[in-house]
Amino acid sequence: MSRSAFPDPTATASPTTRLTPKDAATLIVIDRSDGRLRVLFGKRGERHVFMPNLYVFPGGRRDRGDHALPYLRDLHPQVLARLAAGRSDPTALRRGRALALAAIRELYEETGLFIGRPADGAAADLASLRYVARAITPPGNVRRFDTRFFLTFTDEAGIDPTNIRDSAELHDLTWLDIDAASGLNMPLITRTILEDVIDRMKADPSLPFGSPGPFYYSRRGRTFRGDI
Repeated sequence: MSRSAFPDPTATASPTTRLTPKDAATLIVIDRSDGRLRVLFGKRGERHVFMPNLYVFPGGRRDRGDHALPYLRDLHPQVLARLAAGRSDPTALRRGRALALAAIRELYEETGLFIGRPADGAAADLASLRYVARAITPPGNVRRFDTRFFLTFTDEAGIDPTNIRDSAELHDLTWLDIDAASGLNMPLITRTILEDVIDRMKADPSLPFGSPGPFYYSRRGRTFRGDI
């Protein structure tokens, strides 16, 4: 369910509506197998209430049962610590891990790609996921999400980029050159975070697990950028 990111200007709620942002997770998948950097995008259908007809990264809302999904390897300790906002209590760590599990589950549901062991007794592999950004949908939108953006590389995740398939949530799935992808019709926050990733990869193509990332949020009609 690819429902993460910032506002769709055509889908707004009443100014008096106060919606609490729901936890969501998005996964930026980059293929570097042929020496180029290509990123996976899919197009949301026109019937979607939130962000119809826009290209997005796979992702969606965290489900209640995501914390209980099995996994083979855990997140890198620095990634898990940042998702838990520095807290070490089991509840915070479990919530952070659930967001990463949600990202992998959504990737599979929307594209057919699975990170981990997909056969009987399927279990996700969280070890290759970086935590690269966070964004909260501003007030006044028909949906609001507190979205964590993860990133992985196909070679590290052990997935074949040719195995993508369209789904009810995302169609026109495609791998695009990372520098050319900004020409797509995509939400502003998707474009902004893609540009952030491009800039960071110019400094270090490996994107170290402990690297800081941006946090976009709104206060009184203004958008701010902090750090995660």
